[in-house]
Amino acid sequence: MTEAIPHNPVEPFLRVDRMPHIWCPGCGIGTTVNCFTRALLESKVDLNRVAVVSGIGCTGRVAGYARLDSFHTTHGRAIPFATGLKLANPGLEVVVYSGDGDLTAIGGNHLIHAARRNIDIKVICVNNMIYAMTGGQTAPTTPATAITSTAPYGAFEPSFNLVQLAESAGASYVARWTTYHVRQLSRSMSEMFQKRGFCFIEVLSPCPTLYQRRNKLGDGLDTMKYYKEAGKIRHGAPTSEAVLTKQGEILLGKFVDRDRPDYLELMRRQLYEQLGDRYQEAEVPVCA
Repeated sequence: MTEAIPHNPVEPFLRVDRMPHIWCPGCGIGTTVNCFTRALLESKVDLNRVAVVSGIGCTGRVAGYARLDSFHTTHGRAIPFATGLKLANPGLEVVVYSGDGDLTAIGGNHLIHAARRNIDIKVICVNNMIYAMTGGQTAPTTPATAITSTAPYGAFEPSFNLVQLAESAGASYVARWTTYHVRQLSRSMSEMFQKRGFCFIEVLSPCPTLYQRRNKLGDGLDTMKYYKEAGKIRHGAPTSEAVLTKQGEILLGKFVDRDRPDYLELMRRQLYEQLGDRYQEAEVPVCA
């Protein structure tokens, strides 16, 4: 009798010929990919209309492993690349999937202005609080007193509160979860696909090889236990209260869900006001 092989619902979404992946044991990036594929299934998004864009870094490799139309761009340039893709083909669901270093350091300016313009793209930022691929340097998200390769006596620079940054810049949807809160994360990603405008989800993830090891915080399992104990869900809480510390409370939830015109809608309004009846003759991208 032949033994039945269990079906992994995630496998059809992966380029299995590129396995094994590069992520370290205990890293949470793979968990976020599981959540992402679940969200694609639950939201019934047309996979032929989904494009994944990433930059450089550990999380940036998601674009290469995803069995979807994907683009692995240069460091910090995932959002402007995704913006061009969305404006050229408004019918696409464009997802930016990258890390905190790529999106908030060299790519920070692009993050701010895409949120300000309310570009209709979905941003998943996996935050492991360090530059993991390049040696464990201090990132804009590294909490005070945390040890890194460039701050051997502890980081002293104030770190970004990413959910407050995204809200302040104008994002339509802002949420934060951890790789322990997989059901909530999957649900949030599904909601994001139903939302028009700039959407931002921060996902806290362990980096046991560099961040946890340097700071003597245990392994990936220890970090998951910490996420479970320290994570406090408060939907709609002021993002100013969502500051992250080295081992303090983690405020989680959906913080922002608002409706405002996205970039294409504003552009079409402006052109209609200027052109009047000639608007239909102009070559203007049409939102799907």
